[in-house]
Amino acid sequence: MITAGDFRNGVTFEMEGNVYQIIEFQHVKPGKGAAFVRTKIRNVIAGSVVEKTFSPTEKFPTAFVERKDMEYSYSDGDLYYFMDLESFELIPINSSELSDNFKFVKENMVCKVLSYKGKVFGVEPPNFVELQVTETEPGFKGDTATNATKPATLETGAEIRVPLFIDEGEMIRIDTRTGEYMERA
Repeated sequence: MITAGDFRNGVTFEMEGNVYQIIEFQHVKPGKGAAFVRTKIRNVIAGSVVEKTFSPTEKFPTAFVERKDMEYSYSDGDLYYFMDLESFELIPINSSELSDNFKFVKENMVCKVLSYKGKVFGVEPPNFVELQVTETEPGFKGDTATNATKPATLETGAEIRVPLFIDEGEMIRIDTRTGEYMERA
């Protein structure tokens, strides 16, 4: 059991038959009246986000979300196949369970597959990936007012903004959480 006073970012708990993960929390102690906890929580199965306030003494059962390392093998239409690194079993995951930042994942990358009671509800790619730039326009010398960027297409098909000095064929490091260019690899 976890009390609302112990909430922290990333904690998962069960409430009203659903599993929720805390995105943001704030302990509020008004000058008058009782303290409360203001939260932004995500339903991990449905994906919806709601804001809710709790009394710090409310108790909820802790939900244990399994995070398992699996290797992305290939895709076939709407199904993406991941290989369990221990049993070498292929597990199909529907494209609706994948987040937007999955566009930075290429074959044979290890991702974390999130499941609750055997039902997969999400895939977390690695925080940083190194990908090759397959298409970008040449940068022009002198076009550097401040932080000038240009569009670039990566080997996975994802498009991001990169600095003007990046050329086609270069390997770059990307933060998958923000989808931004980090540095040359």
